[in-house]
Amino acid sequence: MGAVKRGEIKAVAARDQLTINNERSNMKKLLTLSVVILAASALSAAAGDAKEAYEKDCAKCHGTDGKGDTKMGKKLGAKDYTDAKVQSEFKDEAGVKAIKEGFKDKEGKQVMKPTEGISDADAKALIAHMRKFKK
Repeated sequence: MGAVKRGEIKAVAARDQLTINNERSNMKKLLTLSVVILAASALSAAAGDAKEAYEKDCAKCHGTDGKGDTKMGKKLGAKDYTDAKVQSEFKDEAGVKAIKEGFKDKEGKQVMKPTEGISDADAKALIAHMRKFKK
């Protein structure tokens, strides 16, 4: 009888350990899924923020559609970011620099003011938004 009880105890212990391992596995899966959802939400929010920032700070010259076909855009020579050639020549690093530091024309005249207090991540999000204009 004692051997049977020890066998039953071992079986119960093994079953309990299996249950604990399954619960740990489920918790890891839930944690991973939560992190993925949180990251996706943050990216979505950043994209929305970039669009709002573009419309607030950039569209008056570059246009809401990125064509630069506004009164100020024409006056300052804003490029048409719907043009595939313009997009291919446009480097992200140069765009981030222009957003953060401003941009001067060939004569050294400032044609774009720097965006005060913008982070690199937000500047990159603006560039990503501008990339969507490409036709």
